[in-house]
Formats: sequence, C-alpha cells, structure tokens
Amino acid sequence: MPYIQTKHTFSNEEVKLYYEDHGNGQPVVLIHGWPLSGEMWEYQLTPLLSKGLRCITYDRRGFGKSSRPLHGYDYDTLADDLKAIIDELQLNDVILVGFSMGGGEVARYISKYNTAKVSKAIFISAVTPFMLKTDDNPEGVDESVFTEMLQSMQNDRIGFLDSFGKQFFGINLLNHPVSSPLLEYYRTIGSFASPIATQECAKAFSQTDFRKDLQKINIPTLIIHGDSDKTVPIDSSGKLTAGLIADSEFIVYENAPHGLFYTHREQLNNDLIRFITGAAPLEIIEDVPPDSVILPSNYPI
Repeated sequence: MPYIQTKHTFSNEEVKLYYEDHGNGQPVVLIHGWPLSGEMWEYQLTPLLSKGLRCITYDRRGFGKSSRPLHGYDYDTLADDLKAIIDELQLNDVILVGFSMGGGEVARYISKYNTAKVSKAIFISAVTPFMLKTDDNPEGVDESVFTEMLQSMQNDRIGFLDSFGKQFFGINLLNHPVSSPLLEYYRTIGSFASPIATQECAKAFSQTDFRKDLQKINIPTLIIHGDSDKTVPIDSSGKLTAGLIADSEFIVYENAPHGLFYTHREQLNNDLIRFITGAAPLEIIEDVPPDSVILPSNYPI
C-alpha cells in the first residue's frame, strides 16, 4: 500500500499517511471529514476521473490506514501533512477540496504555504471560519455542545458515532436518505479511527479560528453548504466563509444535511466538475431508493 512519511515537529514522531492516486491530468486533492477517511470520496472519484482529472485521496493521521500517533492533531501539523502529500507527489496547479474538518486544512495550508502550487480551493460543509461561540464570534456554537460530544465519545464512542451518523445524513422519522447498510459502513469507518485522534481532532475543529487564514486566500474558491446542516450550521460556517474570501462562489443546497457528498452527490459532482474544469455537467440520474442497487447494462462484473 502506498504511504508518504511525515513527522510531528515537536514530538518527532514518524507518521505514515496512506494515500491513493488515480488518473492523469490536473491534480485534485480531496481531504476527508471527521471521523471518516479517504474512502468517503467513493461517489466523487469516478465522475471526476471521467473528466480527465487526477484524483488524490489520503487518510488523515489517526484515521483510516494511516499511522495513529499520540500527537499532531492541531491544524498546523495537519497542514504540514497536506504539504507532505503535495511535495512528495510533486503536485502543481492543484485543486484542494476540503470537506467539513478538511476545509480547515485547506485554509491553514494556503495561509501557511501560499498558493504557489494551488490554483483553486473548494470548501464543502466546512468548519471554517470558526465554530466556537465567543464574544467576537456570536454566530458560533456553544462550547457546551462540544463538551458534551467529548464526554459521549469518552463514555461510548461507538454509540456516539451511531447517533452522530444519523444527524450527519439528516436521518429522521420522515427522511432516510441513506440505506441502513451504508450508514453502518460509515459508522464502521469512524469506529476504526484512533480514539485519541477522534477526540483531539474534535477539539481542533471546534476551537481553531480560521478567520485570518481565509482572508489570505486569493484564488478562485467554491463554497458549498447545505441549509439543513445540523452538524456544521450554515449560518456560523458557509455564509461567513463566503464573506471572508474575496474571489468566492457560494452555493447553498436546499434541504441538504452535512453529509451531502452522498445525499446530494449528483448535484455536488456537477458543481465540482463545472468549477474545476468548466466542462459540461454530468447527466443527473433520477434518485433511486437507497436500499435499491441498479447497475448499468455495461457494468464490468
């Protein structure tokens, strides 16, 4: 399996980052959300590759197949990890795509290392600019919400992931946009993450202020957020992020939850392709019940 080696500046722990690199053409680095792994991009890879793009996914330290160190879950270190990916693979003219927590890595990387190797940025359901409610950030989320999250993880991490996943995808009595097996699959991905990484990254994305980072972004930027996102509310994230980046396009997905990479995948894929390449959008296939599986006649079995 392919790995890229990096380190934590202060502890000097060596960390191996698992990555996948597919296709040719302009590179697109897709940075996953919490508490998932690079596998969350399954439903974006094929459409992007079909447009002649090179797609790189990787597992954040502590998640997926990457190393599980004790340290290095702050955004400065996570941005260093992203730099290691870009440098080792000798990427230029990169499109950075950050989902949820991954949006913080996009912001901090550009702030710390500039845009010499980056041509466009995309924030999807991102935690930027600052999630925590403070005197100068009244739109943020009360600290008690994050304290309760940490307590739930420490008490019953898998039970927490089960409840979190339902909110993540907007599941309720009247709406079930993902199948039960798929929901269990995403819960399993989260359960294999390091418990330490899960907690420390939750602290990082809830407490890190990206407002100054965002103001340094001077490249075309796409911001996508769902107006029914209960995990990262749009009023304290997407709307404010759009206001801090001068050259940005802000798209609101109506009735979309946090996990819109699956629930609104056709719409998202079309917007990604349009913004990245300017190519014509893909044909949107009518939605099918999540418990149904329909394979095209030419599917390679």
